[in-house]
Amino acid sequence: MPTYTQAKPITAFLEQATRFLFFTGKGGVGKTSLACATAVALADKGKSVLLVSTDPASNLDEVLATELSNQPTPVRGLEGKLDALNIDPESAARDYRERIVGPIRGVLPDATVRNIEEQLSGACTTEIASFNEFSSLLGKPESVTSYEYVILDTAPTGHTLRLLALPAAWSEFIAENKSGSTCLGPLSGLADQREVYEKALAALRDASQTTLALVARADTSSLREADRAQKELSELGIKNQALLLNAVFHSSETFDPMSQAFAKRCQDALRDIPATLSALPQFEAPYRVSGLTGLDRLRSLYSDTDDDVVRTNIEIHSEAHPSLDELIDDIASSERGVIMTMGKGGVGKTSLAKRIALELAKRGKRTLLTTTDPANHVEDLQSEDCLTVSSIDPKQVTRQHVETVLATTGKDLDTAARELLEEELRSPCTEEIAVFTAFALEVAKGEEQFVVLDTAPTGHTLLLLDATEAYHREVLKNAAALPESVQHLLPRLRNPKFTKTLIVTLPEATPVHEAAQLQKDLRRAGIEPHAWIVNQCIDTNATQDPKLLAKGAFEHNFIREVATQHATRYAINHWSPTA
Repeated sequence: MPTYTQAKPITAFLEQATRFLFFTGKGGVGKTSLACATAVALADKGKSVLLVSTDPASNLDEVLATELSNQPTPVRGLEGKLDALNIDPESAARDYRERIVGPIRGVLPDATVRNIEEQLSGACTTEIASFNEFSSLLGKPESVTSYEYVILDTAPTGHTLRLLALPAAWSEFIAENKSGSTCLGPLSGLADQREVYEKALAALRDASQTTLALVARADTSSLREADRAQKELSELGIKNQALLLNAVFHSSETFDPMSQAFAKRCQDALRDIPATLSALPQFEAPYRVSGLTGLDRLRSLYSDTDDDVVRTNIEIHSEAHPSLDELIDDIASSERGVIMTMGKGGVGKTSLAKRIALELAKRGKRTLLTTTDPANHVEDLQSEDCLTVSSIDPKQVTRQHVETVLATTGKDLDTAARELLEEELRSPCTEEIAVFTAFALEVAKGEEQFVVLDTAPTGHTLLLLDATEAYHREVLKNAAALPESVQHLLPRLRNPKFTKTLIVTLPEATPVHEAAQLQKDLRRAGIEPHAWIVNQCIDTNATQDPKLLAKGAFEHNFIREVATQHATRYAINHWSPTA
């Protein structure tokens, strides 16, 4: 089988390392492992390093075998060379919200205060509050003068950086939130830090100071996400980027079909890598069985030697788990309703939505599959008499939404105010609101048939619907035009007989913990998940490859965590070449 050879070994990444190294990528791709391994590798070369994590589900303490806080702490075994700290985004967001809400509590009506608190409870506020915490690393260089390298695990997204870079974000027009944006409101508490943020953004754009490492797995969805991030960040002037391909699997088991299929899927994805990513410097980290805790295991990522897995040390778990087919049989006992697959990027929501829709149609159930990814919704879906497919084109519905807003809210604004409104409407949150409205129309169709929804709004977005009439104005910027489908959306989603929400995750630490946070958000919105699906699990009965067997044994820990700590009902779906 031909192999992809463009990437250099990960050891070469250190040769071009700048002082600031930012690791970014979707959940579960291995950002923390690579950030920690890079920090250890630099420290082993005698460099002084500060490692910072802003991951709300951070397991930095476990990986480094050191109890950390929000202050630099020496890592055991590398004292004097490597310090690490955890920035808790949730705590930072709570403090940040209180700075904004505290002065108005008791002054404005309680209902108004609660609505403002909810406006500030979403991902935008958490991201911006995190940026508020670590911006001093770049914007106040004197705070890290004692370190030769500063490494950040979980860099700010292009979404957050675009918000912070908006000139209008610092104006009174936006600070007062006159147009009711769900995203720019959180920026109102940052005005006193403007100079620091400007310096931080300048440092991010300085290729002599900063390298942004896009971490991805060798699979199509992960590479697409990295490509999207690469384009967003480049548009913001952050162009010194490198692609780190993590856990690239090469099979040594010639006669093991699963091992060969696993390797082929990696190679196929890498040969079809998006052109913009292909132009970046690329570095390949070898496949290592998860559980990279402790300095020795972290050093293995920057080792040229193979990661030997001794077969006799692998404990195979043969415990039976509920299957995806059983879950679909249960869903098919009804004749109509909505099925939502929800989860972080890269966990396989789209593939599972397709499979569920197809299986319902095979059982004779009239089914509509709707996706917000128009480029991916029909390419490999088999034809079934009872199945129809539609898509919500985010660009199209956003364009229509912007035109409506400018024709209503923007109609009587003067030139300066209209320009500010147009700039605000370029925020990523505008697309979220537009897609949200189209989503409500699709949910309504569940009164007559099954509707399978791939990619749904977050719990935060749904809860805003129930806050006050102010959010209704935010949805359409025109309360009088609020459609029936939006008015009835939340009651439909809260009805477990009508809507079955399926949380999709992978049997790994970060995806499971992020899914647990998603479940909390949904419960805040009054939506109880119907079941969890643990996707792409290794079937240890189908392989003799020692690495895959070890991976399957390790995955067992997270399947049990889902079953015993998070889900009231769950099912597993085994890995397959087409999953």
